[in-house]
Amino acid sequence: MTTVMIEDVDPSSADRGVAAHYGDPMREQRVLETAVGLVDRSHRDVLAVPGEERAGWLHTLTTQHLSGLRAGQGSELLVLSPHGHIEQHAYVTEDGDTAWLDTEPGAGEGLLKHLESMRFLTRVEPRDAGPERVVLSLVGPGAADVVAGLGAPRIAEVPPPKFAAGSVLPEPTALYAVREFEGGLARRVPLGVDLLVPRADAEQIAARLGVPRAGLWAYEAIRVAHRIPRLGWETDHRTIPAEAGFLAGAVHLDKGCYRGQETVARVHNLGRPPRRLVLVHLDGVATDQPPVRGTPVSLDGRTVGFVGTAVRHHDLGMIALAVVKRNVADDARLLVGESAALIEP
Repeated sequence: MTTVMIEDVDPSSADRGVAAHYGDPMREQRVLETAVGLVDRSHRDVLAVPGEERAGWLHTLTTQHLSGLRAGQGSELLVLSPHGHIEQHAYVTEDGDTAWLDTEPGAGEGLLKHLESMRFLTRVEPRDAGPERVVLSLVGPGAADVVAGLGAPRIAEVPPPKFAAGSVLPEPTALYAVREFEGGLARRVPLGVDLLVPRADAEQIAARLGVPRAGLWAYEAIRVAHRIPRLGWETDHRTIPAEAGFLAGAVHLDKGCYRGQETVARVHNLGRPPRRLVLVHLDGVATDQPPVRGTPVSLDGRTVGFVGTAVRHHDLGMIALAVVKRNVADDARLLVGESAALIEP
C-alpha cells in the first residue's frame, strides 16, 4: 500500500504528520461515504483535565453546558474572546476520571495556556496529553457497527431568536455517546466514531479493527460535503459562532455567564450575523487546482468573503466551504481565485 504523507505534498501544512492518501483518494472517499474507513488523525492536539471540579470549571469557561457532564458522554465547546470571537474549539470526552479535550493541530498550546491561567483555586490539573493519547477516526455509515453500542449523535435544534428563558434543556447541545473499548475510548460524532487511544498502541489497535485505511484528504472531502467547520480553516480572527456553523453543536444559548456571551446573545436575538458559512461549487474551467485557504471570494469586483477548505469530491467535483457576507444571495455569481463559483442553497 502506497502511503503519501501530507508533508510530501505540502510541507508547510498544519496537518503534516499524517497520511494524505494511500494511493487512491477518490476510492477512499467512496469507502468513507458508503461503508467505513479508518483515518489517522493523530496530529490533533490532546489535553487531559482531571480533577473533581472539572465539569463545573469547564462549564464556566466555555460556551457549552457541561456542569452535569458524566462518564460516557462527550460534546463540543468553544472558548471566546471578550468580544465573542472564536479563539478555541475542542471536542470533550468524559470517562469518569478525566475530561479529554482534542483540538486542532497547533491549537493545544494556546488552549492549555488559557486553562492554566483560569485555574485559581479550582481542583483541576490540565496537562498536555499529546504524548499519551491520539485520535483515530472511523468514518462512514458502518462506523458504529465496528464499535458496538454507540447510538446516533444528538444535536439539539437551535432555538429561535428571543426564545423564552428556561426553554433550552440544561445539558450539552451536542451530546455524543462515549464508551470504553479494549484499548481506549470511542466517541460517536456526526461523521462516525472518534477513537481516543494510547499513542503507543495506536497501530496495533488500527490493525485489530480490520477496516480499510483512508487518508486525511478523503476525510476532509467528506467533512466539507457535510458542511462541518474547522477552527482556523473556516474561521478568522473576527469569526463569531453564528457565522461559521458552530452555534448548533458547541454553544448553549441559555446558560450562565461566560466570556463573549453578550455578543453571542445579541447576534442571536437580532437574527442577523454579519457573515455565514456556505458550500460553494467551483467550475474548474480556468484551473483544476482547488484554491488555497484564505483565497478571497468576490462578487462584481469586491471581496465578500474567503475560502476555508477546498477539496476535490468524488461525486460533487471541486467544492469548498466559504464564509461570505450575510447579504450575498444564494444565486450570486461569485469568483474564487480564477474559478467561477455558485452557492449550494
